[in-house]
Amino acid sequence: MASGYGYSGGRSRCYPFWQEFHKCYALADKPEECVLQRDDYLECLHHSKEILRTRTVQNEYYKQKEKRAKEAAASKKKADSATASNVPRLNVVEEKAKENASA
Repeated sequence: MASGYGYSGGRSRCYPFWQEFHKCYALADKPEECVLQRDDYLECLHHSKEILRTRTVQNEYYKQKEKRAKEAAASKKKADSATASNVPRLNVVEEKAKENASA
């Protein structure tokens, strides 16, 4: 990659980052001064921070999706139990039984 030639013969995508890193390294008194340029160049090559960020977002998305599914199931269960428990309170079942017995 440091040669500057990409796969198709032109400039590689990371060559500008390499140039910045190389320039800093050549002019620096201490190599530690070029940590940011080195990190930019390595990120361009390997996309490690981007991959980590993407995985974090995906994991959070799946957690939220699972949480919403559990909440939906719980609210449906609560609604079903509320519907089933209101029938005896309203005497609907008993009134129908009385109507059928008197007919």
